[in-house]
Amino acid sequence: MNKIRWGILGTGTIAHKFASDLKRVENAELVAVGSRSLQGAKVFCGEFDIPLSFGSYEELAACNEIDIVYIATPNHLHHPNTLLCLNHGKAVLCEKPFALNAKQASEMIGLARRKNVFLMDALWTKFLPHYQKMLDIVKSGELGAIKMVRANFGFQANAKPDSRLLNPELGGGSLMDIGIYNVFAALDILGEPDEISVSINSTAQGIDEQCAVVFKYQNGAMASLFSSISANLETEVEICGTLGRLKLTAPFYDSTSVLEQDADGKKTVIRTEKEGGLGYQYEARHATRCLLEGNTQSTVVPHAYSILLMQTLDRIRNLAGIVFPDE
Repeated sequence: MNKIRWGILGTGTIAHKFASDLKRVENAELVAVGSRSLQGAKVFCGEFDIPLSFGSYEELAACNEIDIVYIATPNHLHHPNTLLCLNHGKAVLCEKPFALNAKQASEMIGLARRKNVFLMDALWTKFLPHYQKMLDIVKSGELGAIKMVRANFGFQANAKPDSRLLNPELGGGSLMDIGIYNVFAALDILGEPDEISVSINSTAQGIDEQCAVVFKYQNGAMASLFSSISANLETEVEICGTLGRLKLTAPFYDSTSVLEQDADGKKTVIRTEKEGGLGYQYEARHATRCLLEGNTQSTVVPHAYSILLMQTLDRIRNLAGIVFPDE
């Protein structure tokens, strides 16, 4: 193959963002979209000049003119939708959270391995230039031994009672929707925590409106992670080492963020190359390259990492008492 044919499953906000940025990816073309209604799929196709529209997820998964499917449905559907596509031999890039728990993630990865089909967790931030530069600086030792990571992500959702953010049946709550960014940042910088403590504010529906998480490590390092869907936070990451500090400016999760390094009282702004768009093209470009090279998993987000992330989220939810209905 010299061009990878993409399909998108779902027609919501994230699907629109991804479709817009996919135009920036070499050797990739968007050929199909699937929705719960044919009319919804046709409207989406009209916006992006997509040739094939399907009124069900099953029809999209069965289409022989698609190489890989981007799963852009609500949280609770990521697991069944991924299994559907894998069973039809389609490679999958699944939007975060990859699944609702580690058991589901293991089932998805197990099927992908048996089918020998590519599967990747769509943690788009990990592919952005500023985030990759941050990891390079941490690994270089410039900051010395990392002692503290502080990550906040919050916004005032003003969500209606029936919103997906507040619905446990849809995998709602601040942790799974936005707190996941804080968690994977801490994992990338400090690794798997030895101890976790959690405090949440619960809604009447039983999900977390606000979630405060602390990671502790035997080497003395700590991470403070706070997520909220009821307060506007300075959504940034600060990394404090024995030789200096590094900050990912707000909003740390997207391509507009820059790095601010502070060593011996001297502050330096580190700007990475920008290529326009919203930033989803980086993960799409990586997934496209993986397929062209015949890889069945990513080197940036390998299957083992997706399992670790889901296991860590499971630990947090268990401590907080957050349980989804299907569990």
